[in-house]
Formats: sequence, structure tokens, C-alpha cells
Amino acid sequence: MTELDDSRRANDRFFEQHPYSPLTAEQKRGFDGLKYFPEDPGLRLLLQLNTDVAHDGFDMETSTGDKRHYRREGSITFRVDGQEASLYLYSSEGQHELFLPFRDATSGKESYGGGRYLETILSNDGTVLVDFNIAYNPYCAYNESWSCPIPPIENWLTVPIRAGEMAWH
Repeated sequence: MTELDDSRRANDRFFEQHPYSPLTAEQKRGFDGLKYFPEDPGLRLLLQLNTDVAHDGFDMETSTGDKRHYRREGSITFRVDGQEASLYLYSSEGQHELFLPFRDATSGKESYGGGRYLETILSNDGTVLVDFNIAYNPYCAYNESWSCPIPPIENWLTVPIRAGEMAWH
């Protein structure tokens, strides 16, 4: 078993048993675990954060029509299946981690249509570890009463990211 396998089993236990799980009591009764893409070491990337971006703040729409305020902190560029891809990372007040919401070519097919999330920390050397193997669905993918930020169009990829959580149903 890998560390990722252990983490996924712990996540499944949280979804099934924890009172703060996004699943309803009815969903928990039939719950047999989340679905995941196979681990792909090639999608665990240590990348330089390009901070030469407009650091303006903006309001990100949510699944319930609310807005949450974020600030662009930088962008990353990487290759997937031979194609170049770029994403922005965001900060919000009171959060130490950088937020990376994204949609990709699997969204609405193999993965949740609303996109997936990652968090990462900026290292002292200006790099971020972006491990798509731990990309997860927002809680609104399981329960529409949760309010979840919707990845902005600037974070919609045309390439597939076949790593992390898959669509639940």
C-alpha cells in the first residue's frame, strides 16, 4: 500500500462515518467508497510559481450563487500528454495555503463537472508541489446544500487530468 492509498482509505472513512461528511445519512447507508483515478507519478509536479501576474482581487462565483473573495498569487505551467497547460493559484484572507480550483477535459465525464480542487504551500524557494493525485471534488459534488467556489474560466484546461477523485456516480 502507498501513502496515497492510505490517504484515500482515510478519506472514505471520513465520508462514511464523520458527522461533518458532506454525505446525507441516506447517502452514507449506501456508501461504498469514492472513485479515484489510478495514481500517476507523472502528475505530481514540483513547479516554479510565476508571480509575474496581476495580483488583483476578485470574487469567485460559488455553486449557490454566493461569491468568495480571492487574490491571484501566481501561475504555473506544466505539460500533460505532450501539451502545455497553465493554471492560476489563489489566496484568500485567513488561509495559509494557495487554492487551485480547476476544470479539465475529464470534467463532466470522468470527473465532477464543476471541477476539482487542490491546495498547496509556497516554499521558500518559490516552488509549489502540485500533486493532481490528491485532487478532490468539492463537497457540493455530493450534497447541493454546500456552497463551493466554481473554478474561473482562466483555470479551465483543455487537457485531461486523469488523477485524483473521479465523478461520484
